[in-house]
Amino acid sequence: MGLQRRHSGEDRKTNSPGAARSALRFNQGDHPFWWLCPVAILLAVFYVYPVLEVLRTSFTDATLLDTSYRYTLGSYRSILADPALLQILEATFVFVAGSVIGQTALGLLIALALQAGLKRHLFGVRVVRVTVLATWVVPSVASAIAWQLLLSEADFGLFNAMLRFTSLPPVPWLSEPWMAVQSATVANIWYGTALSVILLYAGLQTISPTLYEAAAVDGATTSQTFWHITLPGLRPTLLINIIIVSVLSLNTFEIVMPLTGGGPGRSTEVLALAAYNMVFHDFNLAQGSVLAVLMLLINLAVATTVWLLFRGSR
Repeated sequence: MGLQRRHSGEDRKTNSPGAARSALRFNQGDHPFWWLCPVAILLAVFYVYPVLEVLRTSFTDATLLDTSYRYTLGSYRSILADPALLQILEATFVFVAGSVIGQTALGLLIALALQAGLKRHLFGVRVVRVTVLATWVVPSVASAIAWQLLLSEADFGLFNAMLRFTSLPPVPWLSEPWMAVQSATVANIWYGTALSVILLYAGLQTISPTLYEAAAVDGATTSQTFWHITLPGLRPTLLINIIIVSVLSLNTFEIVMPLTGGGPGRSTEVLALAAYNMVFHDFNLAQGSVLAVLMLLINLAVATTVWLLFRGSR
């Protein structure tokens, strides 16, 4: 009888609400997929499905003017055989490479200056920080329009007006092909540097101050401290920054479109703008999808290459 009562007590303990909650927590801990399932569904709906749909459309001859289509490799053949593709890729490479180098170098310089200024309690450091962040708050289209006004070769163009004031000849900022690419790159650097400043400044805060104190005791110079402490400590942040800036620059067209419209000619028609023009100007949905697939492959190649290079330099 006592044994039976003990069993009944154990059964009541096992069937109690607290035990059920403990078992539920245990089961959920064993299967974390249930916690990730909502995020996985969102990613599948808003990222995976559109990518698969673009990939499927690239193997068709679909247009925005006709609902019927057939599966074919003709869109890939047309794009790859187009002589303008080489010019588009060249403009894209100059734009992306210049943006990555410029934003990373300028962002690191500003981040180091902000850190040094805050350590020395210099006046105006907070103003500089707010000013840098303000460039990122401004919409990219508005930023491009402002740069178009600054670089305009008309009488109201600020830069050429300053050159004329100093008796120097005006510069064809937007009408000469090579200069137009450089101008668009500078505008993108100005707009995107704030992101690099945020990332690299945060990375600087992760470096232990004791490393700098030990370097000062050992008599290390500023350049030695930078090369042997700061840069190695910033390697993970630099990796993230370069990948993000590369992807954002490769996918942007809202800077180039208001600034140059892809001209003169097609000298500043970067890959993202070419895909936009192909779909919404030429109404060729299939060939625009081919350019989008090409952008995806380049994004993956750039991210993988940067990751492998930084991984091998450890």
